[in-house]
Amino acid sequence: MTGLRTFLLAAICLVATLAAKPRARDLGVPFDGAPGPLNAITDVAGVEVGQTTLIEGTDVRTGVTVILPRGKANHIPVFAGWSSLNGNGEMTGAAWLDEAGILDGPVALTNTHSVGTVRDAIIQWQMRRGRGAGEVWWSLPVVAETWDGWLNDINGFHVKPGHVFAALDSAAGGPVAEGGTGGGTGMICHEFKGGSGTASRIAGKYTVGVLVQANYGLRDQLRIAGAPVGREIPEGAIRRRETGSIIVVIATDAPLVPHQLERLARRPALALGRMGSISGDGSGDLFLAFSTANTVPVKRGEPGSVQMLATDDLDPLFAAVVQATEEAIVNALVAGETMTGHDGHTVLGLPHDRLREVLKKYGRLVEN
Repeated sequence: MTGLRTFLLAAICLVATLAAKPRARDLGVPFDGAPGPLNAITDVAGVEVGQTTLIEGTDVRTGVTVILPRGKANHIPVFAGWSSLNGNGEMTGAAWLDEAGILDGPVALTNTHSVGTVRDAIIQWQMRRGRGAGEVWWSLPVVAETWDGWLNDINGFHVKPGHVFAALDSAAGGPVAEGGTGGGTGMICHEFKGGSGTASRIAGKYTVGVLVQANYGLRDQLRIAGAPVGREIPEGAIRRRETGSIIVVIATDAPLVPHQLERLARRPALALGRMGSISGDGSGDLFLAFSTANTVPVKRGEPGSVQMLATDDLDPLFAAVVQATEEAIVNALVAGETMTGHDGHTVLGLPHDRLREVLKKYGRLVEN
């Protein structure tokens, strides 16, 4: 019950928090491309996001984030594809994504040791709320993780089924809370406080939205808009080697089939390179892309019609993925606030004034 009360309090404060927190563009960080109205994954029509944030006592700093491709009320599968830049991580259901290219249900993000709990809870939710009792005979939910054990008592197994149900039931369109929220609550990015971040791009007639759970990278690697921000702000570094990860979820309304979505799912690697990451041995860098455009045929004996873009038309979507992923990571950093957690560990939030100073020094600051 304590965790549920924490979630309800976070939900009540969500609107005020979103209004109070600046995003990267508000600080004058320049980005390529044109964002959608919300500059969020929810700019793709029908996509809903829900989060449960658990901050309790001195040791609990964790949570769960869910992305529903067509929202809670629509259970039609979507085409999907995934990619691994470095595989020191987990994404359940990936073998079936490879085989069938179909995503049948939500995508969830959490901490490394809560993957099983979240996976099982999704099946329970599908049985009780999602598809109707007794209608789920087979399910392979997609749950991905990053490790929050520096700030969170990860072996306390604090994420419970009720927290997953709350995230799923509360999922909605509109603005998405960033920074230390949901599955990103205890995450660290380039040795600053990281976590959840989102952004979107308009690519011709289509929209591409991205949500990241950013928990990767060393401080001196960090580059923002080409400026060596990490080297200019070395205070508070906590790691000697890369031990984190990043999950990137890409949504689009462009009519793409699985092999094309797998191609989209490879492009976040380029955004990570622009940010300075080398995708170190200890990093689990896993990416998933889905399209809401097609109605996936699922009934036996009833073939469906599927549309797809020509291969030569994919370049604007590739660019959109790279641009939106880069901005989503910076949004996660900008929203991150200094946090003290498990064993008294403290991680500093990226100081906004220092960021602006560095961008100005290197001629990259956009004066608002």
